[in-house]
Amino acid sequence: MLYLFWQIFDSSGATNSESPTPDFSYLANHCAHISPIPSHSFIERQDALARTLHSLNASAYIAEPGASAGYFANLSGSHWHLSERPLLLVVQPVADNHGAVRANISILTPAFEETRARLLPVPSEAGVTYTAWPEDHNPYSKALSLLPSLADVTIYVDGDVRTFVADGLQKAALKAAVSNAPIEIKRLRERKSSEEIDILRCANEATVLAIRAARDHMKIGMREPEAGQLIRSALLAAGLKDVFALTLFGENAALPHGSGTDRVLVEHDFVLIDCGGTLHGYHSDVTRTFALPDSTIPLRYQALWRVVHAAQQRALATAQNGTVTAFVDRAARKLIQQSGYGEFFTHRLGHGIGLETHESPYLVGGSDDIILTGHTFSDEPGIYIEGKIGVRLEDCFYIDDDGVAKYLTAGVGSPASSPWSP
Repeated sequence: MLYLFWQIFDSSGATNSESPTPDFSYLANHCAHISPIPSHSFIERQDALARTLHSLNASAYIAEPGASAGYFANLSGSHWHLSERPLLLVVQPVADNHGAVRANISILTPAFEETRARLLPVPSEAGVTYTAWPEDHNPYSKALSLLPSLADVTIYVDGDVRTFVADGLQKAALKAAVSNAPIEIKRLRERKSSEEIDILRCANEATVLAIRAARDHMKIGMREPEAGQLIRSALLAAGLKDVFALTLFGENAALPHGSGTDRVLVEHDFVLIDCGGTLHGYHSDVTRTFALPDSTIPLRYQALWRVVHAAQQRALATAQNGTVTAFVDRAARKLIQQSGYGEFFTHRLGHGIGLETHESPYLVGGSDDIILTGHTFSDEPGIYIEGKIGVRLEDCFYIDDDGVAKYLTAGVGSPASSPWSP
């Protein structure tokens, strides 16, 4: 929504700067060496899912095109847009002649779309079975006909499957239990592999570099949409896709997800940039609140920045393998409360990140989720005093094999070290 707003805003031409867009092409080199997830990794993921289904005594896992289908079968929402006609990924566990459990992959497709469905880049070691349903047939009965039996079996659906699809599956299999995939399956995607971490790391590093590059061309007197266009240009030049840039000056930043205005930057304002994009389908999400070289930020606002910075560091030090996610939120929140600004930290500390910008688990009070190796999170405390100022700092981190939290942006010297060093 934020990206769409700015695209519409910029398309009018009324807010475009008269200056030409700077050359950010050098940023493209940073992630040029990073490759997408290879086919053999998708097959390994499918077999891990099959083994998990087998251990849970489940007959199948069903997902629509989206993040989970993208993780297991390279079938993202960009490959196939959702409509009222379901296209489904069906994964069944099958034991081979040696007793090893492998994945059987099927795609349910509308009959008139079968040719297009067969063009989908779905990796599979044993090949993909395509099952087509005519318009005058029940698609859910057709999907379930792939299973050897529907009596007293368990079928898991991805948590993002639309309600009418889950209901349709249950009505077509009255003797089966159709339910959301449990945590054992969710964790397969939540916990990132080393190749996923490499992609996430580079995407987030490139985002920081884009912020710094754009900042070099910002000036007192420019307007929020101009700064936003600089950020987007830099992100695109860095090779990221699906870019977004929330750009807020001064008191506008007191609304954490404010839509912005045509506000002019003055010398006592902070600039808040919350931005990111995707690299090979994996998301970046970085926020910086900073000053320009010739800004004169009031000392009381600089003090707020330091409180938020300290809270961010406290959270990172708290997060480790085995920690309850709520404890990490509590650690950052307690520091801000002790500084006298607890009422102004109004949102959760962070979210998981990967094939979705926001995905489970979340760093939020009340959660009993456990942090494990391979988990990735945003760490984004903030202080928002409406009508005056908003400060947020955000870097994403992962839990390494030793159970220690490390910033994905560490390779480019992040997190920010001062309002003048983002």
